[in-house]
Amino acid sequence: MGRCGGLLVGFAALSLVIGGVLPAHAAPASEEVRCTPQSGREFARARPERVGLDSARLADALAFAASRNRLNVQVFRHNCLIGEGPTNAQTGNVAWNIWSSTKSVVALIAGIAWDRGKLDIAAPIDRYLPAGLGDAEHRAITVENLLTETSGLKIGALSEGLSGVIPIDPNSAVQALGMPLNNPPGTVFSYSQRNVDLLTYVLELAVGEPLQQFAQRELFDPLGIQRGDYYWARDRAGHTYGYAHLMIPPNDFAKLGLLVSNDGRWGASQIVSERFLRQALRPSPSNECYGYLFWLGPECAGPLYHVPSDVFMMDGLGMQNVFGIPSLDLTVVWTGIFGNRSSGGPTGILQNQAELPYQFFRKLFAAFHERPMPDPGPYVEPPVRLDPRGYVDPDILPAVFGIGPDAYPGCNVFSCLNYPLAPPFWDTAPGCAILACVGPGAPGIR
Repeated sequence: MGRCGGLLVGFAALSLVIGGVLPAHAAPASEEVRCTPQSGREFARARPERVGLDSARLADALAFAASRNRLNVQVFRHNCLIGEGPTNAQTGNVAWNIWSSTKSVVALIAGIAWDRGKLDIAAPIDRYLPAGLGDAEHRAITVENLLTETSGLKIGALSEGLSGVIPIDPNSAVQALGMPLNNPPGTVFSYSQRNVDLLTYVLELAVGEPLQQFAQRELFDPLGIQRGDYYWARDRAGHTYGYAHLMIPPNDFAKLGLLVSNDGRWGASQIVSERFLRQALRPSPSNECYGYLFWLGPECAGPLYHVPSDVFMMDGLGMQNVFGIPSLDLTVVWTGIFGNRSSGGPTGILQNQAELPYQFFRKLFAAFHERPMPDPGPYVEPPVRLDPRGYVDPDILPAVFGIGPDAYPGCNVFSCLNYPLAPPFWDTAPGCAILACVGPGAPGIR
């Protein structure tokens, strides 16, 4: 739930690490260097000047981000790491909850399954669900409806997510099939958490193996992301959460962003087809700001009116983001704990999350030798109109206990149909709790 939550933590730092490792045969200073994505633990690096940016101004942009609770910041141009935040050495290898950016990772896995001929995006989920699970209306939802958040399921983003944070969900996919349909599938965009949990279950059924096993072999391994790097939470039936709870180090998160920025290519390998990504990064008919679990366009990714129109964004609670701008061959990855400022208090912080990226990209674009967009001037905060009550539905949480109209018959925290249920916290990795994984034996890059 990348648009939800509220917390400001004071943090101030001022330093910059800019790599300068170039091969002896590097191009002359008048030409811009280009790097190749690597599966090793180190990114290819270049000095900012070698890719068309000024070091001092880039340092100013990174210092600004660090002063706004950005605990890890990475700026790539032409696939070269050209700038890092001052605490990257401490945070880059620590598994961190990327919250709703997990949804975009699920989209990549769906794309690979589609490329392999294992998943039909146009098909109703009836093709994959076990017989008798869900009614005809829910089984008519298509895979594409799930990818575009147009399933029609009733929403209450905080209520849906809470039972995964605790975690007590017996079977999130079955719970999704108990949610009423507020709209006919495919007609209205509604940002549902259960929607993506249902998608991960459908994916498991389509590929014929646990989602994380498929993802490790087909997506993570080719990028050099090892199984011990991350923790991805599962519900008590053993199914992977799709809406959030992939705890992954920023240095691995950056690889996923670079993969999308490179049209699914990684070196000489095509991990996800360019054809799928073209569709994934195209606005859906129901929301010009959203494709296949990616946010799209400057009016939606901020709004960042001063950013080129081809910007895409992976977006998680507290601003766990990948910003990709293909026309500039620019990828920015950051994680942290909010950091945006608002005159409207906590509700304003929830609504006006544009402020931080808006100010950062003003500074970043000022670092270009040839500024890519005109300076739009200071951020002007819109009036606060958000009603936090819209994120809460009183029937969703009781349904987990088998109570109320949203409960799926025969599924509750004690038992769920014929699925064996593990106890809460059954698969939590050592040191992992809500935000991050820390301490001896915790997932992370070693």
